[in-house]
Amino acid sequence: MEELGLTGWPPEPVRTERLVLRGSEARDRAAFVELLASSEVHTYLGGPRPRAALERELPGVPERWPGSFVVELDGAMIGQILLRRAPAHQRPAAAGKADLGYLFLPRAWGLGYASEACAAALDWLADTLPGEPVVLTTQTANTSSMPLAAKLGFAEVERFEAWGAEQWLGMRAPVAPSG
Repeated sequence: MEELGLTGWPPEPVRTERLVLRGSEARDRAAFVELLASSEVHTYLGGPRPRAALERELPGVPERWPGSFVVELDGAMIGQILLRRAPAHQRPAAAGKADLGYLFLPRAWGLGYASEACAAALDWLADTLPGEPVVLTTQTANTSSMPLAAKLGFAEVERFEAWGAEQWLGMRAPVAPSG
């Protein structure tokens, strides 16, 4: 995945009713290890990374790149929102468009945090890169991500086989800036 060409990263924190979206900080490292090593989180993402390798390899401030938001609840990281440019070698319908990804710790599942955080990130993107279409890919077996994609306004573009499973590619039409 490529960066979106965002400048001045990280931006001012994005606040919702319950959450803060911000750039990563050193205090998030343990939560990133937990997130990236979780077999539950990575059920539909090719499996977790080994915890020992993450402990050795993650920098002091992990995932600090333009488009990577930490999702914070009550001062603690509960997830990550990723906004990147889909590469040209990916599905033709997705190539070159902004790509939304998200990971949340299992203790944050089922409480509406993913919906709230993704909606805020999409609003931020619409203000930052007006007219940018956004794509999202998930496995059709991921019964939590499929309804979330629909709730966020993604419409199916295609289904395809990859990584031994049926994948769903959705696109969200460009949204006018909120400001």
